[in-house]
Formats: sequence, structure tokens, C-alpha cells
Amino acid sequence: MLVASLLVAVVVIAIFAWTQRPDANSAANADDNAAVDARLTDPGAVVTFPNDGLGNRDVAGDPLPDAVLVATDGSEVNLADMVGEPLVVNLWYTTCPPCAKELPEFATVDAETDDVRFIGVNTVDSLEAMERFAGERGVEYDLFRDGRAELVDGIGATAFPITLFVTSDGTIVEQTGALDADELRTKIGNLLAIDQAA
Repeated sequence: MLVASLLVAVVVIAIFAWTQRPDANSAANADDNAAVDARLTDPGAVVTFPNDGLGNRDVAGDPLPDAVLVATDGSEVNLADMVGEPLVVNLWYTTCPPCAKELPEFATVDAETDDVRFIGVNTVDSLEAMERFAGERGVEYDLFRDGRAELVDGIGATAFPITLFVTSDGTIVEQTGALDADELRTKIGNLLAIDQAA
């Protein structure tokens, strides 16, 4: 029994030592590993990850990706053609509870302002389901379908909803998860201040 216990201890120590060894390719993979390195050298340090807290890659400062979207009438529209005014781009789908909760809030704020263009981009549903679901929640702004996932892939989206705040030159200045009406109004105010200063 003692021999078996010693053998298990040796195996555990060997595995631990093996996993702690320096990677021979660490210099080549430094950029890839930087985002997932969870070792703390300072126990009081705050750990941050390069995303919005939901697992989505942080795209603030990036240009709005060029993506072909499908409008409710079935026509294809290039997202890049919408650049030229401040945009609020909301990615959502019908079976996402936070998406459903925020759609009426977006509809309310859209009705209050002419300073930004709201764009709803559905990533999952049919055009008919998307239009019906959003309409039942008071949405009157333009809706599009990202059927080829070009926008989703372009921003590295993994969790929804996502809202992108985009200046008139096409720069994403902020990316958020679910918002209520007051938060949305604040974000729009920030977007307009950045847009006017540019």
C-alpha cells in the first residue's frame, strides 16, 4: 500500500513538473498566449481580459466591418454603405432573453432621437420571424439579417446582445451588452460628443 501511494505521489509530481516547464515556442506564441495567461505574479493585481466581459472580443477603435446584410425586403445591403452618420448597431435574435428585453427600450430611444441611425441586425432568425418579433416590441428602425455571419465574424461575437456605437467615419467607439433606455441614452450622448469632436 505504501509503495502504491509513493508511486501515485511521484506521478503527480512528474505531471506537475511537466505542466510547469517553459514552452519551447513561448516567444513565437507570446501574442497568442497573452490573452489567456491567467498566472498572477501580483496577488493584488486586477485581472482584465481583452473582451467586453461576455466573451466578445473588444472592438472599440476598430473600423466597422464590411458585411453584406439582407434587408426585410430580401435585398442585399452593404453595411459599409451605411457609414456617414453616427450608428447604433444592435445584434440580437428572438430566443435571446436579454435581446427581447432590450428591444422595446431601443424602440423608445430611437423614437426620441434623429441624431443617430439605429440598425438592428439579426443573426439567427428568418426575415419574417425577425420582423414580426421586433415589430411586436415597437421597433420601427431598419432591420437586417446577417445570414453569412459576416458582421458576427468580423467583430468576433460570441455572446448576445451586442450593441456597437459607430462614429460617422465608421469607427466603433464602444461595444456593450444589454442596455436599458437610460444607459442607451448615455451611450448615444457619448457617441455624439466623440463624433462631433472628430
